[in-house]
Amino acid sequence: MLSVTVSPRFQIVIPQAVREQLHIEAGRKLQVLAYDNRIELLPLESPQQLRGIDSTVEREGDRA
Repeated sequence: MLSVTVSPRFQIVIPQAVREQLHIEAGRKLQVLAYDNRIELLPLESPQQLRGIDSTVEREGDRA
């Protein structure tokens, strides 16, 4: 199990193995959530990164 240490300025370093696995690079924005007595870091996706995702929804027959 990997661990980190909180610095006196309340900073942590994400271990290299985790950065590589999740493709986290310098400057990447992460959302921080406090959830059930733990901290979760979620990558924020820009609208440009979300392009190409199929978001089509089939419409009902009575709708145009």
